[in-house]
Amino acid sequence: MIHDIFMPALSSTMTEGKIVSWVKSPGDKVEKGETVVVVESDKADMDVESFYEGYLAVVLVDAGQEAPVGAPIALLAETEAEIETAKQQAPSQSRPAAPQSAPAPVAPEPGIVAVTTASVDTTSTDTGSRNGGRIVASPRARKLAKTLKVKLSTIQGSGPHGRIVAADVEAAAGKVPTPTVAKPLAISDDSDFVMVSPPALSPTNTPGEVKAMSTLQKAVVRNMVASLTVPEFRVGYTITTDALDQLYQQIKSKGVTMTAMLAKAIAVTLQKHPIVNASYVQDGIHYASRINIAIAVAIGNGGLITPVLKNVDQMDLYSLSRTWKDLVNRARSKKLQPDEYNSGTFTISNLGMYGVDQFDAILPPGQGAIIAIGASRPQVVATEEGLMGVKRQMQVNLTCDHRIISGAEAAAFLQDLAQLLETNPQSLTL
Repeated sequence: MIHDIFMPALSSTMTEGKIVSWVKSPGDKVEKGETVVVVESDKADMDVESFYEGYLAVVLVDAGQEAPVGAPIALLAETEAEIETAKQQAPSQSRPAAPQSAPAPVAPEPGIVAVTTASVDTTSTDTGSRNGGRIVASPRARKLAKTLKVKLSTIQGSGPHGRIVAADVEAAAGKVPTPTVAKPLAISDDSDFVMVSPPALSPTNTPGEVKAMSTLQKAVVRNMVASLTVPEFRVGYTITTDALDQLYQQIKSKGVTMTAMLAKAIAVTLQKHPIVNASYVQDGIHYASRINIAIAVAIGNGGLITPVLKNVDQMDLYSLSRTWKDLVNRARSKKLQPDEYNSGTFTISNLGMYGVDQFDAILPPGQGAIIAIGASRPQVVATEEGLMGVKRQMQVNLTCDHRIISGAEAAAFLQDLAQLLETNPQSLTL
C-alpha cells in the first residue's frame, strides 16, 4: 500500500510549512516513530515522525520549499517492492498550491500516514537519550551517524535533556568535533543598557534582488498587519535608574540578568494595574489569570520571536534569570514550544542595548499593552534644591489598546513602575 505523508499543522496559527531538511532519503527504511522530515512552522523547527513503518519512496516537496497544511509532501511504501509503484504514481501528484484557507486537522484514515510532532529540543525527559524506547537525536546527528557508521544506541547524548547532537557522534567515532562560531544576536540576556553591535546583513543578499520571506517573517507580517486594526495610543515616562543600576552591580555575579529585573519590576506593577495586563475580546475585557511577560528577541534575517516568562510575579529573580537564559538559547535555534512564545499577556521590547534613546513599539495581537525601553544614559538634571546634578535615566514608552486602557490608567502604571525602580528596587530580590 502507498501512503501519503502530509504537511502537519504544528500550531494553531500555521497555514503552511517549509521543509527544512529530509532526515530520510528516498529508498530509506522508516521505522514507526522515527523522524522523517524537519519542518519550519511560523516560529520553530519541528521533527515530524511517522506512526507507521515502510520505505520513503518519493519526496514531493524538496528541502527549502513550502507546502500548505494538509498537502502531500512525500509518498511512503509499505514494502520495498512497492517503491517503484509509488514512483509511477508520483507524477500524478500535483505540487501543492497555496490554499484559500488552512484545512482543519483530521483523524488519520486507512491509507494515510499519520505524523506526530515534537520540538527538536524537548522530545526527551530525564530518561536521557531515549523517550519511550525511541532514540532522541538531532537530524544532523542521525545523518552523521549513518556516514560514520556509529550506532546511536551506544551514545549518551550531551544535548538538552540528554539529546544526541552531532558532537556526540563525532566523539563516539573518535573525531574531534568541528568548532562552530556562534552568531551575534540582537539581544543581550544580561544587558546593562550598553550598546552592542547589531547583526550583520546576510552576505547572500544581492542588490536589486527580491528574496522570499521565511515562514517566521511571514508570521511577523501577519501580526503587524493585524495590529493596524487596533486603536492605539502611547504614553512616555522618564525613569531614573541609579538605584536599579547599583542593585544590578551587586547581584549580577549571582547570575541575575537585567532582563529578569525589568520583567520582575513590571510584573509587580501589573499586580496593581490588572487592566494593563488585560486584553480586548469581542465586546468585553479579558483579565488574565496569570502575568506572563513576553520579551521581543530578534533572531537574525528579519526574524522576531517573543519568548515568554510565565508567572513572573510568583518567581524569584534567580529563577527568572535561569529561565530566561534557557528561553533565549532555545529561541536562537528555533526550538521553543508554541506555548513558550504565544502565551504572553504583556510584552517588553528593549532596544536600549543598541543605544536607542526612545522608540514606540507596535502592540502585539491579543494583548493590551507593550512597553518600549530605551537606553539608560547619564543626564544633567536639576535637583530638588535647584542645583545641577547628573543622574542615569532611561525613557520608556507604553503602547496601549485604547478600547480597554485609558490614558490615566497607563500614566498611573508608569508612575508606579518608576516609583519602584527609583526608590525601592531592593524589593525585587525578596
